[in-house]
Amino acid sequence: MNTHYMQALDWTILAVYFVILLAIGIWASTKRKKESSLFLAEHSLRWHHIGFSMWGTNVGPSMLIASASAGFTTGIVSGNFAWYAFVFIALLAFVFAPRYLGANVSTLPEFMGLRFGQSTRNILAWYTIVTIIISWLALTLFAGGILIRQVFDIPMWMSALVLLVISAFFTMMGGLKAVAYTNVYQMILLIVVSLVLVIVGLDRVGGVNALVSKVPADYWVMFKPNSDEAFPWLPILLGYPVMGVWFWCTDQSMVQPVLAAKDLREGQLGTNFTGWLKILDVALYILPGIICFALFPTLKNPDEAYLTMVEQLFPVGMVGLVFAVLTACLVSTVGSALNALSTVFTMDIYVKKMNPNASQRRINIVGRTVTVAGSLLAIVLTIAIDAIKGLNLFNVFQSVLGFIAPPMAAVFVLGIFWKKTTMRAANFALTIGTAFCLIVGVLYLWPPQWLQLPWPHFMLLSFELFVILVMAMVAISLLDKDETQYEIPSPIHGSRSKVAIALWTALAVVMVGLYIFFN
Repeated sequence: MNTHYMQALDWTILAVYFVILLAIGIWASTKRKKESSLFLAEHSLRWHHIGFSMWGTNVGPSMLIASASAGFTTGIVSGNFAWYAFVFIALLAFVFAPRYLGANVSTLPEFMGLRFGQSTRNILAWYTIVTIIISWLALTLFAGGILIRQVFDIPMWMSALVLLVISAFFTMMGGLKAVAYTNVYQMILLIVVSLVLVIVGLDRVGGVNALVSKVPADYWVMFKPNSDEAFPWLPILLGYPVMGVWFWCTDQSMVQPVLAAKDLREGQLGTNFTGWLKILDVALYILPGIICFALFPTLKNPDEAYLTMVEQLFPVGMVGLVFAVLTACLVSTVGSALNALSTVFTMDIYVKKMNPNASQRRINIVGRTVTVAGSLLAIVLTIAIDAIKGLNLFNVFQSVLGFIAPPMAAVFVLGIFWKKTTMRAANFALTIGTAFCLIVGVLYLWPPQWLQLPWPHFMLLSFELFVILVMAMVAISLLDKDETQYEIPSPIHGSRSKVAIALWTALAVVMVGLYIFFN
């Protein structure tokens, strides 16, 4: 998509989108009680805020473009990353969320501090901050900056700055409440625009039957044989749970809307809504790539599948709307990440370590300052990433996330399911375990000449690292006789909403049905 595709009507629509977005942000800010916390929206979030916020945080423009690219080259198989997620979102709803809300915590490091002690909380707080700055802010801004640079023809630092100013505005003015309210508006817009693209594309192809006949038969299969290089079924079955537990159950940016739920019932209904929305990922993001393959099979670069569909199928005006949607995805992800970053630093480091008696006003000032500081650091990192030439950095970093996940997943799973897990075991996994996983990741991505190993698929490798860490943690815990015993925080009472259980059962039935149908 380039500037010559953007006509006067497109620019007008883009401007209208921003005006509405700012109006919603300001309105949401006025709904926040004066001098109340910026971080958990006064525990007022309803199920639709939670569902749209979690889904919005998950859907970056890079995911949109990568999903269409995967649809173009391999069909719906990459939809496993969307559909398989429902198992781990359910784990959040019924195992993790009751304990998080029962402990009444603002952050996940605070929760782990209750489970393992202050040293674990400190390690996890810094671990979370680094993860948010690199994986959520710098990478999202890099991917989004490429898009904005294409359309506006401005340098990367300016692209990143524009996106950060918009996102930081909501985070600083209205905190999580403003982020959650604007996410609802942005995600509805995303669904509408993506759905129109799919309908127009199907019409151009000649309908569903014509589409099925124009693409290879294996484009409609969710499980590929183990001989398949990109998506073998066993590494997905074993490896995705490690990333799924880390991403959906233990990542501050993803879980924060649930921590801010009005009550557990709203949290469980909100996560359920996220599960239903994840079904749409295949239809709205992967299907455009498959349609693009049917319409433009000679397209050289699969990464251009989404924007090619937009350029070729949408009239003037709709192009501006699509760009508004891509910006919406960015603002949603970056806004959620900035709010999570300021929450963890302020509550786990400033209030806990530096100023335990700080007033709410002082806490909010620190939160806003951290938002600005995090934004500036993210811009510097984005420019640094952009300066490295010759690497498909997005793919490299996606693989790196597979090596970040095992330590967090191991600590949270054992911490909640096995009461004998000790602080020393948890700290070992978060420090030595993380270093070990990252070294393996570097050797996997950039293998030296002297180390030519027959590496397994990176998802299987992620699972193997998780198993090694769990075994090490069990051994340390069993040998650690003198360790102070901390209790596993108890789940909140009344953790069984009949409506939530019924909706989760319905979702499970639908997901199993979809997997059977697409095999």
